[in-house]
Amino acid sequence: MKALVLTAPGNIEMKEVAVPVLSPGKALVKIKAVALNRRDDWIREGKYPNIKTGMVMGSDGAGIVESVHNEEHKEWIGKEVVINPNIDWGSDPDVQSSKYTVLGMPIDGTFAEYALVPVDRLHHKPFHLDLLQAAALPLGGLTAFRALFRKGELRAGQNVLISGFGGGVAQFAYIFAKATGANVYVTSGSDEKLEKAMKMGAKGGYNYKKQTIYEELWKTKGGFDLIIDSAGGDQINNYIKMLRPSGKIVFYGATNGMPSKVDFYRMFWNQLSLVGTTMGNDLEFSEMLAFVSKHQIRPMVDSIRPFSKLAESFADVAKPNKVGKIVFQV
Repeated sequence: MKALVLTAPGNIEMKEVAVPVLSPGKALVKIKAVALNRRDDWIREGKYPNIKTGMVMGSDGAGIVESVHNEEHKEWIGKEVVINPNIDWGSDPDVQSSKYTVLGMPIDGTFAEYALVPVDRLHHKPFHLDLLQAAALPLGGLTAFRALFRKGELRAGQNVLISGFGGGVAQFAYIFAKATGANVYVTSGSDEKLEKAMKMGAKGGYNYKKQTIYEELWKTKGGFDLIIDSAGGDQINNYIKMLRPSGKIVFYGATNGMPSKVDFYRMFWNQLSLVGTTMGNDLEFSEMLAFVSKHQIRPMVDSIRPFSKLAESFADVAKPNKVGKIVFQV
C-alpha cells in the first residue's frame, strides 16, 4: 500500500509499505480521506516530542472498516467510520496520562491506504457528512470542543473571541460557538478571512496586523466572557484588558511564544482565568460528534486534493490565505 512516511528528520516520502496485519482488538480500515494538521508539519520539521523515523504519519482520517480480528467486533465490517486519534488518554477526564500519544507519531497513523487501529477508536461517521468532510473533524474538532465547553464553559448569549480565524482548530471553535448561540467575534491577519467570517455571521472581525488593541470593541461591546487563543505572546495582555469580570482566556498553543510580561494586577482584581488545554478525552470525542450531528455542522474545507499530492501540500498548511482544512481523497 502507499503511505506517507517520515524517512528522516525534515524529510517525508510517499512509499510502498506492507498492509498492516490484524492483531487482537484491532480493525483494518480502508482509508478514504485524510486531513492535514499543523501537527503533521511540526513532526516533519522535528518540532514534536517522541519523533521516530520510519513511521506512517497522520492523525485525521475516515474510511470503511475492511476487517477485524475479534469475532465480537464483526458488526463494524463495512461501516463508514471516523477515527478517534487519542491513544491512552487514561482514566482522568481532566488531564491526559503520562502514556498519552496521538495517532500518527510515535505509532503509525492515517496517511496510508490502510490503517490498523484499536476497535475502540472507531466511531460511526455522522450521517450528514461524507467521508471527506468527516476526515476534517477529529483533531481540530476535538481540541475546539474541549476548549469551548469543558475549559471555557461557554453558554448561549455570551461574547466569545476566536483568534486566528481560518486555522484548523479556530474554524471549529467559531462554528461550534455559533451553533451554541454565542455572540462570536474573530481576529485574523487577513481582511479576506475576516470578510468570510462576517458573511458567516460573525458579530465583528479584527485584523491583528492593523489593530493591536481593539479598544472600540471592549469599550462599546462590554468585553468578552471567553477568548480562545492559539498564539500566546504579548497579545495576551490585550486580551486580558478585553475580558469581562470573571472572564476566561483558554489557549491551546503558543505560536508567538512566551509573553514578556502578564498583567496579573488586572487578572486578580477582575477574577480572570488563564486556562491551558490540548486535545480532549474519549468521552469528549463522542460528545463532539454528537454535537456535530445535532447541529448538522459541516467543517470548512479549504481544498480537496488527491492523496498523491499530500507530501507537497505540507507547505500550504500554514499559508495565510487558507481557510479551513486541506483534505485528501485516498
